[in-house]
Amino acid sequence: LAAEIKKKYELKSKVNSALIYPLIILFATLGVTGALILFVLPKILPVFTSLNIQIPITTKILIAFSNILNNYYIFIILGAVAVIIFWIMLLKISSVRYIYTRSIFFIPIAGKVSLDYNMANMTRTLGLLLKSGVKIVEAISSTADTTTNVVYKKALNEVAEEVKKGYSIYSHLEKRGAIFPTTVIRMIQIGEKTGNLDANLLYLSEFYENELNEKIKNLSNTLEPILMIVMGHLVGFVAVSIITPIYEVTQNLHR
Repeated sequence: LAAEIKKKYELKSKVNSALIYPLIILFATLGVTGALILFVLPKILPVFTSLNIQIPITTKILIAFSNILNNYYIFIILGAVAVIIFWIMLLKISSVRYIYTRSIFFIPIAGKVSLDYNMANMTRTLGLLLKSGVKIVEAISSTADTTTNVVYKKALNEVAEEVKKGYSIYSHLEKRGAIFPTTVIRMIQIGEKTGNLDANLLYLSEFYENELNEKIKNLSNTLEPILMIVMGHLVGFVAVSIITPIYEVTQNLHR
């Protein structure tokens, strides 16, 4: 139990740590952009309107967005809070939560990380229970109870019911190939036929833990350039929208 808790905590910590740096970049960029729109632009806006200059379309869009934020910020905040509360309540509905959790597997990077994370935890828990002498049906049910992912919880409960009827584990997993990789299915099949299911499951847990470690190491390197490009374009758009009219003002003053 101590080994299981330690492993799960380490895996969760690694995933959370990999997401911290991209989130810092995201919030810092949004903070800078928001400060320019809410505090800088309103102070220089009267200068633009008082002079007879041609305001570019990007600046007009930024001004409109700034006016919306300044005039309706209370409604925007209340709307955001209402959406968050509604989403939290919506996720309490089992069918909605299942669809949401299932859709994560289709996201390019997050889907692979989620798959490896759940495979590592699931195979380790089941392998340790079987190695400790727990009966197969009880071991699968216990693994389902310790799984927080509703997609795998439902799948494992269905497997437990099938095993009660005398069917093999892998025969049911083959029907759920979208969430159970072929490697897992074949290793469980071999383990059931040779009587080394617990050893094979523990091997799979180490394999997917190593896979997860590699993906986490590359996660920041993959997200960083994407975030830098997106945020660079965002800040650049705001900066150009503010600087261009200022340049037009200085040109008119020289004339």
